[in-house]
Amino acid sequence: MATLAEVARTAGVSLATASRVLSGSGYRVRPELRRRVLAAARSLNYVPNAHAQALVRARTQVVGVVTHDVSDPYFAEIVRGVQRVASAAGRLAIICNTYRDPDREVEYVRLLHAQRVEAIVLAGSGRDDRRYGQKMSAAVEAYLATGGRLVVISRHHLPGDAVLPDNFGGARALAHYLADLGHRRVGVISGPPKLTTTRDRMEGFRQGLRERGLELPDDAVVPGDFGRDSGEAGVAVLLDRCPGLTAVFALNDQMAVGALAALRRRGIRVPEDVSLAGFDDMAIARDVTPQLTTVRVPMEEMGMRAMEMALEPAGEELRVVFLPAVVVPRGSTAPPREA
Repeated sequence: MATLAEVARTAGVSLATASRVLSGSGYRVRPELRRRVLAAARSLNYVPNAHAQALVRARTQVVGVVTHDVSDPYFAEIVRGVQRVASAAGRLAIICNTYRDPDREVEYVRLLHAQRVEAIVLAGSGRDDRRYGQKMSAAVEAYLATGGRLVVISRHHLPGDAVLPDNFGGARALAHYLADLGHRRVGVISGPPKLTTTRDRMEGFRQGLRERGLELPDDAVVPGDFGRDSGEAGVAVLLDRCPGLTAVFALNDQMAVGALAALRRRGIRVPEDVSLAGFDDMAIARDVTPQLTTVRVPMEEMGMRAMEMALEPAGEELRVVFLPAVVVPRGSTAPPREA
């Protein structure tokens, strides 16, 4: 049986707009969009869910924020932005840590739905995981069908407004920067493989190298989990596997800090022997020695924009806010000695 989300995707409108048309709501919808929704519903043989339409639409002045781990400085900055806006609007923000457990993430959405929260912000990266996607889409659709608002941060396969940092473009620009310094042998400490953030940053970096006539060999990439310890372990693997590397890119700053400690223990100087770069521009990137070259992501602004959108009425079509990610050169990178 077709779902409301499938009707919305086919019609190219937001889930809220599709719901208004098909539920007979008195909310005004442009005639062109109404025709698209009705045509999509007919083509998919959509049958409205009477139980969902009958649910009470009462809302609390509470918003839910589902994040991977608020102790991670990346998510802490996003939550800071969310809470800044929520507090100014007289809303209570409930912070839910999933610890990167996809089942827990789905369960939190269901629990927040049961609590009739006004809005939900999904602050963690999306996942390229079919099983997770089906379960999360069902939970989100049930929540939106009762009048809730959803905003996602980073790329998700879900029917909600979105705030998207330019992970691809930032990584591509960093590849250009390292190549232009003269680096030809670069290693990468990657992130969790199913996260869309990992994929976008990896694809952007590979694309940037290709545009400079370089390739990233498979053996020059080691897995990480975005934690400091995986950066420490990852750089050791890279150095043993590819001893001629002149630069290392860790997909976030926490792993880069771990890599910096491992390099120091081995007596490898940064940047004289190996250049090192991260991603996100966390506060610690300016406190280590040498200061870390990284890609700045406007984390607090991402949280603020997401919360602002979540507190606004749903539009007729999904909205997407793109925020830039820019390279911040610091002391951890320099031209290789042979350049």
